[in-house]
Amino acid sequence: MNKDTITLTNNRDAKSYEFPILNATVGPSVVDISTFYKETDMFTYDEGYTSTASCRSSITYIDGEKGKLMYRGYDIAYLAKKKTFLDTAYLLLNGELPNKEELDNFSFEMQKRSFVNEGVKNLFDAFPDHAHPMAILSAGVSALSAFYYKHLEINTKEEYKEMANRIVAKIPTLAAFSHRYSNGLPIIYPDMNRGFTENFLYMLRSYPHNYVELKEIEIKALDTIFTLHADHEQNASTTAVRNLASTNAHPYAAISAGIGALWGKSHGGANESVIRQLEMIGSVDRVDEFIAKAKDKEDPFRLMGFGHRVYKNFDPRATILKDIRNELMHELGISSELVDVANKIEEIALSDEYFISRNLYPNIDFYSGLILQALKIPKEMFAVIFVIGRTPGWIAQWSELNKQKTIKIARPRQLYTGPNDRTPEY
Repeated sequence: MNKDTITLTNNRDAKSYEFPILNATVGPSVVDISTFYKETDMFTYDEGYTSTASCRSSITYIDGEKGKLMYRGYDIAYLAKKKTFLDTAYLLLNGELPNKEELDNFSFEMQKRSFVNEGVKNLFDAFPDHAHPMAILSAGVSALSAFYYKHLEINTKEEYKEMANRIVAKIPTLAAFSHRYSNGLPIIYPDMNRGFTENFLYMLRSYPHNYVELKEIEIKALDTIFTLHADHEQNASTTAVRNLASTNAHPYAAISAGIGALWGKSHGGANESVIRQLEMIGSVDRVDEFIAKAKDKEDPFRLMGFGHRVYKNFDPRATILKDIRNELMHELGISSELVDVANKIEEIALSDEYFISRNLYPNIDFYSGLILQALKIPKEMFAVIFVIGRTPGWIAQWSELNKQKTIKIARPRQLYTGPNDRTPEY
């Protein structure tokens, strides 16, 4: 008998069924139940897909119990501390870290392709004042498919590379334009003399004919946030991208779907929620009051920025961002009541048995929101920042699925609980 199988017994009729076990490079094995319905005439039920592997992937690996995250086999701490976001983007898109020449060429590609067709600005003009930047960005990405309609079919490595470089390079420009338009500010074009992350900050902050000073620590902090957000296994937005890819949709439609999923408060909008909650608490004197509310089972209040769906240990990205936050606050000389509130909450959570026993450690959102605020980035742009960082991961996931020999359109089944055969009475 093959040992790499699992036997399931239906106690209703004592029938047994055998399914193969597929072994991972690292991490849990999975049971291949692709023939489950055919053999048993039943579906499996897994709300939120908490125990279901939806695909095979060689891009990102998470060990939630150990607090480990790897891109293409590289530990996230190594990439965040020793490499740049463009190194990481290249790694995700191409499978290997770039050498100096490859990185220089990739950086130049990002600079050259960062400009968008002037017609895109006409689209932005149609949006009302103070429209949310995520709405504008999503529309802008969808519009790219109209401007590059001759390049929607991706069949060769060269076509994939061109598409990937185009989208990764243009997303920050569209993001910056979204911010400028939503606030009635003049558009700032990319500067060919600036690097990827610096250029984005420049387009956010600058004004025509005005020099803007960007500190190295600010660029480093934002670049690190981009790196830490670059991919994260099969999360909600990545699943949305893959689901669209399974329909043979072009990458612009898939990325736009990812943006829509990321906009949710429980996903890309979580760090904005953290800041709004800190503002609501308002004072160190009120922290104990809200900690008590968080512990009260009868109180609907939930402390934002703590715990994670996957990580049952410290979020490795949060550990990195905590150091960056402290460095940023020190070098910029930032001191505020909001920071004091956050520090007090963190101090209590890391020493309180209630939080420790429930694995409610600070996650990436707890620190990233404070960093983005220190960088003078408005709260409504927080999810947009997430999009910029996540784009290379989305494209890598889209590409991985499209390289499969056979692609099945995503089509989950359901447990129907509605009425049956409601024959109308006449």
